[in-house]
Amino acid sequence: MKAARYYDRGDIRIEDIPEPTVRPGTVGIEVAYCGICGTDLHEYLDGPIFVPPAGHPHPVSGESAPVTLGHEMSGVVYAVGDGVEGLEPGDRVVVEPYILRPDVDTSADNPAYHVSPDMNFIGLGGHGGGLAEKIVVERRWVHPVGDLPLDQAALIEPLAVGYHAFQRSGAKAGDFAVVGGAGPIGLLTCAVLKAMGAEVAVTELSPLRRQKALDARAADHVIDPSVTDVAEEVRRLTGGKGADVAFEATSVGVVLDTLLDAVKPGGVVTVISIWGEPASLDMQKLVLKEIDLRGTIAYVNSHPQTIELVQEGRIDLAPFITKTIGLDDLVTEGFETLIHHNETAVKILVDPHR
Repeated sequence: MKAARYYDRGDIRIEDIPEPTVRPGTVGIEVAYCGICGTDLHEYLDGPIFVPPAGHPHPVSGESAPVTLGHEMSGVVYAVGDGVEGLEPGDRVVVEPYILRPDVDTSADNPAYHVSPDMNFIGLGGHGGGLAEKIVVERRWVHPVGDLPLDQAALIEPLAVGYHAFQRSGAKAGDFAVVGGAGPIGLLTCAVLKAMGAEVAVTELSPLRRQKALDARAADHVIDPSVTDVAEEVRRLTGGKGADVAFEATSVGVVLDTLLDAVKPGGVVTVISIWGEPASLDMQKLVLKEIDLRGTIAYVNSHPQTIELVQEGRIDLAPFITKTIGLDDLVTEGFETLIHHNETAVKILVDPHR
């Protein structure tokens, strides 16, 4: 089968590899769509980060580069292994793409399995990936999505990132939230905040992405930081108070610094983005305003609630899909577009069978 294989920084190859084997306790999925994630871009530009470098296998997966990429996937079950319950061929599903030690408790009783030692992700640390025609995944990571369109279902994984970030922030209905960056994660975090009853402002340089935030009804206010003082505008919108919560979704230092200015004293700034290099921070702003600075990574027991938000119609994922490409165009029309012309695109999906 055809798959996108990551060898090293700047080196992704489309290759033919053997189809995976469905084993007891696993589910075979024919991939319908897989999104290109900002994490994939970081691996391409700055990696290996999550990808284990060649010759240095991951302690759980046992794999190192080259690995198959792709962790934002949807598809249809084509086979189930012995012992699998609750799924059957033909079911539409998404994958919660974790690689964890076998002894980690992934039940609802453990709210921290996503930060357990040696955690990594399917499609980065091994175990196949969604940028391939098929994948085989442990049953515990497969979530049915009912009749959701499969292209929209491919956005459940990044939407779950936004949902977990919302939970980490402590935001609630009636809060004023400002999101730094209207890329896919920023926009989907906006959508979650709106669905949960917050008033949302997003700051973004790209006119297309600012307009997308409005068209998708993911934000109440859009701010162009090249012409408007973001912190001053947020204070104007909040009667001088400042935002209750803020979300950094760019891995750009000036954005983080701006959000520290924009939140109220005692406010919360949650960092969602993956940073390719160390950041600087004005500690005086943090200290003098008693700001809570929080990190968030991925999701934990988040997929069922996230899927429910979409099934109930509280979030419409269709507006965030910019275009769909085939595997052969992954680098030229996918990665290169998102790296060099990201103002023209939001979420690019890959159809491995195209």
